[in-house]
Amino acid sequence: MAGDPKQEKVWAMFCHLGALAGYVIPFGNIIAPLVLWMIKKDESALIDKEGKKALNFQISITIYAVISLLLVFLVIGIVLLWVIGLFNIIMIVIAALKVNKGEEMSYPLSISFMK
Repeated sequence: MAGDPKQEKVWAMFCHLGALAGYVIPFGNIIAPLVLWMIKKDESALIDKEGKKALNFQISITIYAVISLLLVFLVIGIVLLWVIGLFNIIMIVIAALKVNKGEEMSYPLSISFMK
C-alpha cells in the first residue's frame, strides 16, 4: 500500500536514526530500528528495505563491538571500540541524510542477516 512519498522517506530516515538510541539505552541501536521497522514495514517498500538495512548494520556493529570488548585486554580493543562508535554515528547520519534525499544507501561492513 503506497503512501505519501515524503512520509515514506521520513519513516525510512527514522529507521536509521533510531539506532542512535543505542548510545542511551543498552541495545537501543537494534531495538529502536526494529520497532520502527516492524510497525511501518507493511506500509512501504522503501521503509521495509531501509529498515532491514539499518537492522543489518546495527547487528553487525554490535558483533564488532563485542569482539572489540574481548580484545580490550590486548589494548587494541579500546581503540577499536572508539573507532566503531565513531564509525557508527557517522554512517547513521550519512544513511539518514541520503535516504531523506531519496538516494540509495549501502552500509559498508554490514552483514546481510535480513534480506
